[in-house]
Amino acid sequence: MAKDNGRNPGKKLVASNRKARHDYLVEDTYEAGMVLMGTEVKALRMGRASLVDGWAGFDRDEELWLEGVHIPEYVNGTWTNHTPRRRRKLLLHRRELDKIAQATRETGYSVVPLSLYFLDGRAKVEIAVVRGKKAYDKRQALRERQDRREADRAIAARRRGED
Repeated sequence: MAKDNGRNPGKKLVASNRKARHDYLVEDTYEAGMVLMGTEVKALRMGRASLVDGWAGFDRDEELWLEGVHIPEYVNGTWTNHTPRRRRKLLLHRRELDKIAQATRETGYSVVPLSLYFLDGRAKVEIAVVRGKKAYDKRQALRERQDRREADRAIAARRRGED
């Protein structure tokens, strides 16, 4: 079942791409609607999707398409079932599309999905314009997170009276 994130009562998280924040530097994020089939919506409501291999790209008509996202077939679907990894059109305002297109024309930038969720009953995807991290950037981020965690533990232990 879809999870409620607690911050926004009308938002139910279906899938998130945690690896994207590890592999890329997020420059800018956007919320986009998607053109979906009925069985895709039903499969998403069951909380089933994977964004791991997902990416977004423009076609020659300057429309943004989400590709590589896996939404498994709906269990109770019949011959009307969808293809799990089909292309899905993203719905954004023209100025947002132009801004994303301008950013992706630069070398090293691409668009990846960060999360897939329902907002007030409508399926939305959070996409981001990202730049790839180098291996040393990833190690640095892991080291900072580990140091922060150790510091928090030490502070908590000190408050409890342990030394």
